[in-house]
Amino acid sequence: MRRFGLIGRPLVHSASAAYFTRKFAAEGLSDCAYELYELPSAAALAELLEQHPDLCGLNVTIPYKRDVIPFLDSVSAEARAIGAVNCIRRTAEGRLEGYNTDIIGLRESLGELLGLDEPEHALILGTGGASQAVQYALAERGIPYDLVSRDAAKGNYTYDNLPAEVVEGSRLIVNASPVGTYPAVDAAPRIPYAFLTPRHYLLDLVYNPPLTRFLDYGRQRGATILNGETMFVAQAEASWSIWNGTFEY
Repeated sequence: MRRFGLIGRPLVHSASAAYFTRKFAAEGLSDCAYELYELPSAAALAELLEQHPDLCGLNVTIPYKRDVIPFLDSVSAEARAIGAVNCIRRTAEGRLEGYNTDIIGLRESLGELLGLDEPEHALILGTGGASQAVQYALAERGIPYDLVSRDAAKGNYTYDNLPAEVVEGSRLIVNASPVGTYPAVDAAPRIPYAFLTPRHYLLDLVYNPPLTRFLDYGRQRGATILNGETMFVAQAEASWSIWNGTFEY
């Protein structure tokens, strides 16, 4: 049996197991299984691997995308530049290789959302591992950005001091935080939504629910919106390629 899985905490929102189970069935891979492993800390990875010697690959989600790095034998250049890992390959020799496939999904998502438009400025909501991939993707496109965080030391603004004119002038706003994820579907990042316009683009990395409050508030103001489904599928397929040694860099 070739075993794969997702580590993080909490995992009640995740569609990864369902996605890969369908994929394995569709491709006739009866020797493959995918499970959710809710770990108390990134340090618990070693025990998980010891319990499951047939684990060949893992996805990594909140809050361990940065914390898991010290426990890996190697990290790809791009994942190191981003500062976060969301995909781990366990080699036949037992080495742990870290990669970042979020960036692949973000490139596709930004292309789908923006088309040929290039917003003059962006806001990124959140400063965790997913946010670091967003920062990298925006830098690739030459789009300047500010960070909004609950912690004044980590962002350009906090949610309590975010000026309305900054929201109005940032035509691309990305929710890279878990706010609004199932089961807390009534939650939304605290920004002044009244200053959104039809020229705005809202990208939510959350895919469950498909229409978050964040996106719905943008839709009501005429903004163009996109949820995290495109990113989820792209990074999942990239992970599968990495685990099978067929990914082309």
